[in-house]
Amino acid sequence: MPVPVFSHPDCIAHDPGPGHPESPERLRVLLERLRGSSVITLREAPLAADAQLQGVHDSRYLERLAATAAAGGGVLDADTTMNASSWDAARRSAGGALAAVEAAMGTSRTAFSAGRPPGHHALSDTAMGFCLLANAVLAARHAQVLGAERPLIVDWDVHHGNGTQALVEQDPSIRFISMHRHPWWPGTGTADERGAGNVWNLPRPPGLAPERYVDDLWAAVSEATAGWAPDVVIISAGFDSMAGDPLGGFTLEPEHYAELTTRLRSLAGAPPLVGLLEGGYIPSRLADGAMAHLTALS
Repeated sequence: MPVPVFSHPDCIAHDPGPGHPESPERLRVLLERLRGSSVITLREAPLAADAQLQGVHDSRYLERLAATAAAGGGVLDADTTMNASSWDAARRSAGGALAAVEAAMGTSRTAFSAGRPPGHHALSDTAMGFCLLANAVLAARHAQVLGAERPLIVDWDVHHGNGTQALVEQDPSIRFISMHRHPWWPGTGTADERGAGNVWNLPRPPGLAPERYVDDLWAAVSEATAGWAPDVVIISAGFDSMAGDPLGGFTLEPEHYAELTTRLRSLAGAPPLVGLLEGGYIPSRLADGAMAHLTALS
């Protein structure tokens, strides 16, 4: 069954500036690959509604993002900038995540949001690490509105999902697993950060055999889901954990993302799976990893 993939041209119009690693080319190359694929069907990502965003983000922060874009853009921190299109792009990226949850919890059972900017570093009231809105947390909260009681967020991006953790670590109804390079930016994500017993961090050094990363992440998934069967799984699918990524250091290849996706599909009860695009800074390699993930989702 083709996997519904949600995206929008607004997400390409977001441009952090010349030489920035989170470039529009990342999504442009992926969408070119997707248009030639029989395993997916492209759908338009809607704009996330204000009320949906306010369930996770401070309203004054959202107003500040909108005003910055309306003024033509601006610098939010050392890594994160906006242009005039960035607010619409962020709302499309978030809206795609919400639509993917709806599709996966409906008839499709799996879905993917090919949006940018990414989201797993965004805090309630702060942009960070190329991220404006916390897409994975927005997706988990939306799944709960739709009836899910036990969302699981799995983050295989090479950087720690500090924003996701900060937003869910005191909510035991959501469990969060992050495997990431450590020590590495943003410096968070040590193994003793357990939240309310709902957080599993896997800090790992660079250069390990790829099978080690796969097995370690799967061991954490097995531990996190023992006696706690998730009824929806949201994957922060960062492909900067692939070998050769300029911001990475891990050694995964496309087939390892396919294997992890297949294993997640085998969880008890076969919960709906939703993939959300996060990092990955060699566009052609990002597309390779995403296509392996999508093929496994299909």
